[in-house]
Amino acid sequence: MSVSVAVAVAVAVPVSVPVSVSVSVPVSVSVSVSVSVPVPVSATLRRMTTLQTSTPPRLRIQRLSPLAVIPAYQSAGAAGLDLHAAIETAVALTPGAIVVIPCGFAMALPVGLEAQVRPRSGLASRHGITLPNAPGTIDADYRGEVKIPLINLGAAAFTVEPQMRIAQMVIAPVVQCVVEEHATLETTVRGAGGFGSTGH
Repeated sequence: MSVSVAVAVAVAVPVSVPVSVSVSVPVSVSVSVSVSVPVPVSATLRRMTTLQTSTPPRLRIQRLSPLAVIPAYQSAGAAGLDLHAAIETAVALTPGAIVVIPCGFAMALPVGLEAQVRPRSGLASRHGITLPNAPGTIDADYRGEVKIPLINLGAAAFTVEPQMRIAQMVIAPVVQCVVEEHATLETTVRGAGGFGSTGH
């Protein structure tokens, strides 16, 4: 950008008369402009961002049994809290059998969160011990005892020992929709293609 600057210069002439001269001097100006552009953000994204940047939500635990082990993260970067079997004696899990194991506690989640109950990778890969409804969901308004259904998909019997870590619980944000009934829906390239429709 070129800026004209008026400079008064005294010039000596034979009659000693001061003369005012206008001189154009190029000036380079660097301007930094910060512009705030509003971007639409979904309620779910705002909630997730708030959870990541604010104080961690509180998971309130009520011990129902002296055998209960309070859920805990086993490492600084762990996504799930370990859940333990609150049982007095060992429970046998034969191949194909399903047994519900109590954890000995109830809990209260903040509204907008759910608890996802998932298998432990070690039990699943080594012994075939998993959850028949994996992942299970615990709603924020559930106040009953947390219990874990285990199924033995392995070839050999498995023994669930007292206070054994049997599953993991991941706390995650959820959103409730407004349900609307429509006579038709917009079309897509996939359409009604279901299982296996996108290839192997």
